[in-house]
Amino acid sequence: MIDPVALAAALLRADSVTPARGAVFDVLEAALTPLGFAIDRFVAGEAPDGPVENMLATRPGTGPHLAFAGHLDVVPPGEGWQGSPWSGEIRGELLYGRGAVDMKGAIAAFAAAAAQAAGPPLTLIITGDEEGPATFGTLALIDRMAARGIAPDLCIVGEPTSAARFGDTIKIGRRGSVNIHIDVAGKQGHVAYPHLADNPITRLVAILADVDALVLDHGNVWFQPSNIEVTDLTCGNPAHNVIPAHAGARLSIRFNDEHSGAALIDRIAEIATRHGGTAQGRVSGEAFLTQPGPLSATVSAAIVARLGIVPELSTTGGTSDARFLSRLCPTVEFGLLNATMHKVDEAVAIADLLALTDIYADVIRRVGDA
Repeated sequence: MIDPVALAAALLRADSVTPARGAVFDVLEAALTPLGFAIDRFVAGEAPDGPVENMLATRPGTGPHLAFAGHLDVVPPGEGWQGSPWSGEIRGELLYGRGAVDMKGAIAAFAAAAAQAAGPPLTLIITGDEEGPATFGTLALIDRMAARGIAPDLCIVGEPTSAARFGDTIKIGRRGSVNIHIDVAGKQGHVAYPHLADNPITRLVAILADVDALVLDHGNVWFQPSNIEVTDLTCGNPAHNVIPAHAGARLSIRFNDEHSGAALIDRIAEIATRHGGTAQGRVSGEAFLTQPGPLSATVSAAIVARLGIVPELSTTGGTSDARFLSRLCPTVEFGLLNATMHKVDEAVAIADLLALTDIYADVIRRVGDA
């Protein structure tokens, strides 16, 4: 048997700011190997987005193949912690450390659940790069799985989905994300002689006015309306009496499943071109939806059995690696309370960690009995 609190504390004591490698994977491997998991660790990619360490842990069984996905990398801890962000210290009823809820706690809970419950084939899909560019993380793991013929039927991602209380939310989808940079070239000149210059700010303002007027959609049954936010404006002009030569802006669009990232980039580019500018974008992830079905029903039933509450099925929040894994099989996210993720003094309630272990173990049993 595995104590999820002790394992979580050991993972927390391993500094694993993204991209994570080495010691934190050693801790998890040491926990999984005695449970009958075959461990495949590999490093993918080169600078600037790599190298990244990843792990596939597989255990045979009978019935539907259940995968659990998570990340051992964490965001930088920042300043102002009461103790060390790498202490794995218990104070009162809480376990503290960077990654306690996002998401070393859930990984520890699933490992402990696998020690309690058997039955179906299990695969742990663990990356060291979810909080960073994610270029050589879960995508590399998916390629590795394809090469080895590993094909899960169901997947749970252990992101901290709970909002007001532990167990209240299962994520069955996520909005997509695209970032776009708009550039407008002008002609530098003296403000007293505007006819000899070309002010790019005027055209940038026109572009942003048209962008602001866009109504992408009104939302649908599972998704809130898509939104466009201006996240930066720049012209780099140090003088008050000079018309600048360039002006630029950055946009971030979070979109639902009525759009694709490429189509949104094209739409913004058309507006920019109309006013003499250009737009280039990068899709961080497409929107996805796992329609309510056997997987979400199984996880919901395990939550009800352990906590006595019926979770909400939701698509709110930012993106996650589920955007990649949902291409393989039905994928949902369920994990700890998200109140302290990415914050100073991130902490998980010990009671929640134990309850999550029980829920994951129940899900493993239910999948095996299906």
